[in-house]
Formats: sequence, C-alpha cells, structure tokens
Amino acid sequence: MKITSVHVCSFLIVLFYAVGYWGLVQPDYLPLFKKLVPFHLLLMLGLIIVSHEDKNKYFWVFLISCYTAGFVVELLGVNTGAIFGEYKYGSTLGAKFADIPLIIGVNWILVIYSTGVFMKEFQIKNHIIRALIGAFLITSLDILIEPVAIRYDYWSWKDFEIPFQNYVGWFIFSFLMLRFFFLMKFRKVNLAATVLFIVQFIFFFFLSQKAG
Repeated sequence: MKITSVHVCSFLIVLFYAVGYWGLVQPDYLPLFKKLVPFHLLLMLGLIIVSHEDKNKYFWVFLISCYTAGFVVELLGVNTGAIFGEYKYGSTLGAKFADIPLIIGVNWILVIYSTGVFMKEFQIKNHIIRALIGAFLITSLDILIEPVAIRYDYWSWKDFEIPFQNYVGWFIFSFLMLRFFFLMKFRKVNLAATVLFIVQFIFFFFLSQKAG
C-alpha cells in the first residue's frame, strides 16, 4: 500500500492525542501539557489542511467563515450569557482577545469539519437530516468535553453548574455551521478528518472518566 500524506496525517493525529492524554493524566507533566493545548489544536488544523485534497476557494471560505463565526458566537456567549449560559474562559486555551481565546475558532473548525466529513461517509442525501444528526453528535461530544474543560481550566460555569441551555446552544450553532459546510462546494472526503472525529470522542471519553 502506498503511504500518502493522508495516512501520515492520520497517524500523527492518533499519536498526538495519545501523547496528550498521557500528559494530562500525569500530575508531574500536567502544567506543561495544559500550556501545549493551543499548539495541539493548531497542529490538528495544520494536519487537516495538509490532508485535504483539492483545496479550492470554497474550502478556504469555509475555514475563515467557521473560525470567524466560532469566535463571534463565543464572544456573544461570554458577554451576554444568552447563547450557552453564563461562563468564562480560563488560561488553558491560551492568548485571548476580549476575554475569548483566539484558538477557540480553530476548535470550532476542527469539530465542524471532522463531523461534516464523517457524516458524508453515510451518504445521506438530505442535507438537513445530515446536519441534524451531525449536530446531535457534536452536542454529544460536548457532554464529554464539559467535565474535562472544567477540570483543566478551559472554561468555567457560574455556580459550577452546566446549564441545559449550553447543549441547546451547541446543537443549534453546530446545525447552522454544518448546513454551511454541506453547502460549500469543495471535496468532503478526508480519512484524516474521520480519524480526528473518532479520536476526539475517545480522547474526551477517557478524560471525562478521569475528571468525573
């Protein structure tokens, strides 16, 4: 079998998530690995871009739009409490602008892109149904992310309670962004993205068990 850049990127995604998990559960290395979280997300974005074939203008429009929308919805969310509930970001996600980590838009790209590519595997022709299922999967992922995010100072909630509103907000925003993803005319087949989708669930599932 010929080894391609997609295979290399897929391997690196698995490797870095495995190493990241190991580092976050080691008390001696935890401070270092928390500082590496933003760089890990940037690396994942780089691997997704490298592994994506046929990078036309619509692909770049999606990346820029998703980053911008992700940052703006978090900006509105933190400052109004009307979207996800009342929360604030900690220091783990790195440098901030207006109290919002600059890397948060990258996280939304990774989640939306990987889920969108994963859903394309099922060849569901109805884009709305496809986006609804994808949004459900992303919201399910957030259920796993929340205890991890709280424990490792990604963000924190008022009164230490995660409101149901948060999951509603994740579902609606994810649905809208997946609809946009499916409407953009670029190739949506990428083994590395499917690997990323699966690895994220495994990573946060096991970390959530540690955080619980």
